[in-house]
Amino acid sequence: MKTKTLRKEKVNVVTLGCSKNLVDSENIMTQLRGNDYDVAHETEEHSDIVIVNTCGFIDLAKEESVNTILSYAEEKKAGNIEKLYVTGCLSQRYKDDLEQEIPEVDAYFGTMELPGLLAKLDADYKHELIGERVTTTPQHFAYLKISEGCNRKCSFCAIPLMRGQHISQSIEDLVTQAKSLARIGVKELILIAQELTYYGLDLYKKRALPELLDALCEVEGIEWIRLHYAYPSKFPLDIIHTMARQPKVCNYLDIPLQHANNNVLEAMKRQVTREETTKLINDIREIIPGITIRTTMLVGFPGETEEDFQDLCDFVEEMQFERLGVFQYSHEENTSAHDLEDNISPEEKADRANRLMEIQQEISFAKNEERIGKVFKVLIDRKEGGYFVGRTESDSAEVDNEVLIDAKKHFVRIGDFCDIKIINAEDYDLYGEPFVVD
Repeated sequence: MKTKTLRKEKVNVVTLGCSKNLVDSENIMTQLRGNDYDVAHETEEHSDIVIVNTCGFIDLAKEESVNTILSYAEEKKAGNIEKLYVTGCLSQRYKDDLEQEIPEVDAYFGTMELPGLLAKLDADYKHELIGERVTTTPQHFAYLKISEGCNRKCSFCAIPLMRGQHISQSIEDLVTQAKSLARIGVKELILIAQELTYYGLDLYKKRALPELLDALCEVEGIEWIRLHYAYPSKFPLDIIHTMARQPKVCNYLDIPLQHANNNVLEAMKRQVTREETTKLINDIREIIPGITIRTTMLVGFPGETEEDFQDLCDFVEEMQFERLGVFQYSHEENTSAHDLEDNISPEEKADRANRLMEIQQEISFAKNEERIGKVFKVLIDRKEGGYFVGRTESDSAEVDNEVLIDAKKHFVRIGDFCDIKIINAEDYDLYGEPFVVD
């Protein structure tokens, strides 16, 4: 006679895409653990249930998400897992198609359907867990998602289709989350949103990011607060003044600009010109000399000529951004740019991306060389190979430069801040050693 067990199944949550998705996965895990599930993140151990949190941002991300779902569907057919659920952006956008093409999945859920996903697992949505969160990042840093969705109308972007309109979390709720994270050892908060500068408009009828920053700076244990994803059009400079006033707020701003040619910017519906962007960057640098500005550019937009692209290259040379990444244009259904002819070949898009990154590589190397002999406060993230690996205030986790410290010669503790003297530099890495005052 088979004995009935009260054991909850083991759940593996797999995350694809951006840090905003990672926070969503952490919230899923928090709720499941609150319902006594044994839940892990991207484990290689046996799991009864797999939840794939998908990305649908661009073609490569969609392809990775589909391939991941198919891989786990095969695992299910082979009897290695019992249940397979899919959530996130791809599921939000293509749910009907996915149900037809990959029927092995037990259920698909959109980006805002966590209660429905939990119900499928006979789990309750526990409101008392709001503010609490399992983290999958190293213990000393965590992402804090301050808002959901976006009200912007950029012609190339499908995010509003998948994430909806802008919705801010309240300052009180975010402070509660920050205190909870600080209690488990988090020292760095990386604030993320699709559009940081819109924060508070829906709740407080004004842009309230400076007020949020002031409140978060009061949280004991938090030492760095970093800002990701600000929009350049009508950028409120009081954010920069707050950054200058609050020592806990890193002198670092991620502000995706996408392009610099005015014709392309207009076609992208970015609501900003090259001249306005140049003035904004110069104004920011005047308020905080030495600030690190990270940006991303989009190449291969429909109709982008070689002359337009050269304008972008000239702009990057002129502005000397500390950090820069490049995306290749992806033709997305139901965006206004989809009505345009995607007339630039994949080979040309890749060539332009490589040419732009070659310019940035030289800029990055020159700026890194200037750091040799100087001492920086470094947060130690991990030990990898023969090095301890950390980051300066100028570097965000997983996307920016790193500081490498020879573990054979020196010891530093993971999760600690250390004063590190830079002794050598490469294009995107710095080498350093602990600085000891004689």
